[in-house]
Amino acid sequence: MNKVILIGRLTKDPELKTLASGVSNVAFSIAVQRNFTNQNGEKEVDFINCVAWRRQAENLAKYCSKGTQVAVEGRMQVRNYDAQDGTKRYVTEVICDNVTFLGSKNDKQSNFGVDQNSDIPAAADQDIQTTDVTEDPFKDFGEEVVLSDDDLPF
Repeated sequence: MNKVILIGRLTKDPELKTLASGVSNVAFSIAVQRNFTNQNGEKEVDFINCVAWRRQAENLAKYCSKGTQVAVEGRMQVRNYDAQDGTKRYVTEVICDNVTFLGSKNDKQSNFGVDQNSDIPAAADQDIQTTDVTEDPFKDFGEEVVLSDDDLPF
């Protein structure tokens, strides 16, 4: 199985390219932070090359810029070519099946997508009505309804 899922930030503005056949693509890289720290107590970062095609590439170039956080889902691919100096070069990249935009570098958002500096109060500050779970929520709907398996559509 060849499946890759990454979350990281774009390292530069994506540049849309169009092949002679009319197919659009964007080659970009994302900075992905490792889950552990090194001996100096710092988290290291990997720079992963990715390629998006067609509509996904167009949307990436249109709506994202350097620093935008994205989730990339795709497959790892290794290709090679002969360089001008005659050496064989290998390129490892993620071919994107799906790219999800998660936010820009300058967004100051919580996990719920609400600007933390806005005047919208947090959920804890709002007067939210709750229901006592020990009480039957359907008690005001009348008598019990009896259904047979023949009454169900599935």
